[in-house]
Amino acid sequence: MRGREVPSFYLTMSLKDKVENLVAGALEENPSLFLIDLKVHPDNRIEVIIDGDNGITVEDCIAVSRAVEHNLDRDEEDFALQVMSAGVSEGLTHIRQYKKNIGRTLKVKTAEDKIQGELISATDDGITLEWKTREPKPVGKGKVTVTKEASIDYKDIQEAKVMITF
Repeated sequence: MRGREVPSFYLTMSLKDKVENLVAGALEENPSLFLIDLKVHPDNRIEVIIDGDNGITVEDCIAVSRAVEHNLDRDEEDFALQVMSAGVSEGLTHIRQYKKNIGRTLKVKTAEDKIQGELISATDDGITLEWKTREPKPVGKGKVTVTKEASIDYKDIQEAKVMITF
């Protein structure tokens, strides 16, 4: 905390606690951003993964990085810092991520099922997916296209990923 009086409790905090506080402060300045993951490895390599309701820019990552880096003393603890956005290949883990992806195709794995469909709603309790499938006609030969829908509670989701189509 250069240029400011350092509170005494700050000196006794672990590196992870310090980083968590600094990241929280940086995210308060931009409420559309939120923390996905924060890891401090034994070699003091710090990884911060953030996301945003409207996506993430390089400037967002730089702002969070500076908020952390400029308030840690390298003479006290040497560290390496990496701030990045949540990647497409990573699964969704926060309700805010589901809400920002309404209208996109998700692949969701539960204990009983694997479903791929369009995310049509995301509430505080769960999501609703919709997809089309071909099923045998009720009468006669052939198949008919039907629209299916599934509501899934967040607690039942083992993994959810956004599917990218080209």
